[in-house]
Amino acid sequence: MATRSNGSTSTNPPSSTAERNATGVSRRGFVAAGSAAAAALSVSVARGANAGGSDRLKVGLVGCGGRGSGAASQAMSADPGVVLWSIADAFADRAESGAGILQRVVEEKAAADPTWAQRFDVSADRRFTGLDGYKQLIETCDVVLLASPPAFRPFHLKAAVEAGKQIFCEKPMAVDSAGLRSIRETVKLATEKAINLVAGFCWRYSARERDIYDRIHYGAIGPVRAVYTTYNAAGFRGEVPRQPGWSDLEYYIRNWQYYTWLSGDHIAEQAVHSLDKIAWAMKDVPPVRVVCTGGREVRPDVPLGNNIYDHFGATFEYADGSRGFHMCRHFPNCGNDNSDYIMGANGYASVSGFQDRHEIVTDGKVWQSEAKKNDMYQQEHDELFAAIRAGKPINDGVRMTNSTAMAIMARMSAYTGQDVTWDQVWESKEDLAPPSWEFGPALPPQPIAVPGKTKLI
Repeated sequence: MATRSNGSTSTNPPSSTAERNATGVSRRGFVAAGSAAAAALSVSVARGANAGGSDRLKVGLVGCGGRGSGAASQAMSADPGVVLWSIADAFADRAESGAGILQRVVEEKAAADPTWAQRFDVSADRRFTGLDGYKQLIETCDVVLLASPPAFRPFHLKAAVEAGKQIFCEKPMAVDSAGLRSIRETVKLATEKAINLVAGFCWRYSARERDIYDRIHYGAIGPVRAVYTTYNAAGFRGEVPRQPGWSDLEYYIRNWQYYTWLSGDHIAEQAVHSLDKIAWAMKDVPPVRVVCTGGREVRPDVPLGNNIYDHFGATFEYADGSRGFHMCRHFPNCGNDNSDYIMGANGYASVSGFQDRHEIVTDGKVWQSEAKKNDMYQQEHDELFAAIRAGKPINDGVRMTNSTAMAIMARMSAYTGQDVTWDQVWESKEDLAPPSWEFGPALPPQPIAVPGKTKLI
């Protein structure tokens, strides 16, 4: 029978992160036009920003959905010198509702802490709408929070980096190979400019996840042979019903999770968190190949024209012979699970952040992390703003891009029925952007992929 232990020499790294501080445009032309405009409009954070937070950092939020509003609230909580200064959303009603939600958050917090009264100042002329509103927002602020649907991420990120902004960027970073290549080049530029780039792969900022993955990397279970992750959930929220006057594009964007060309499918938009943890266990060494299967078992035909799958199962192969296995599904009224299992030569680790399970088992002994629990979403912003103040940039760019690539290559494999190599995902001509990013004529229907018929391009 296994016995429980609070720790041992074999699992303790010499410097564990648990001990860190809880501290009318055509296709891709739309991308080029937006980033070129932003490049000419750089408003950088002053190098002399006071580490004590007395200098204001103006924050702009792009994308006023639930995750965007959460990120803005966390940014305001991270530093007393932060002020939410501008917001942008494709739709005016979303911009106004987002501003209203965040203003109420500030008012509630200001009742207990008067400094909060200074943390929201989004005047009417700094509430930008339309698909190019992000360009105007970038002009106004020092720090940009990118939380629009993933299809927009490559050109939003490119524009922000070219303008020299500090950035929080939600996952995933792209939906296709064309977007991946754009992100890769933008990350290089961010590195050259010493820009802070924090990714929304939030588990990397969880104290207990950091603790156990550090110990795994230090050799607590020996060389990693295999990783198995799950992201089994009931699915996305239902349809946002179409309203009179909406174009096809507006309807699709308001229901963006259900369209591959906007979300990347749920393996990219949601389950990519679990793929990121495979990458983490493998020390961010990319796989050489993936074979993936998937389909639509129970997903209904609403929202209209939705074309994503409801389940995937992937096997990632690594150069040293190790494997990464993943399954995810959207099956209502079924068992859910979000867990990670890392098998090593000398033991195994069992991880579930939602169940607070962070165990390593070796020689019949069970070690459970006792690192102080933290709010990983808040930690992302705490570390971002601390890095800005200190002038010591954080750059999650390479790993955030590679984890996104793992999701896209798995989806490509499932859609086509073909094995996909790491080189193929980067060389693919796949470009899912619509012919035009305009709220005008009807968009052509996007077919549901059929393995063996859908081509790998």
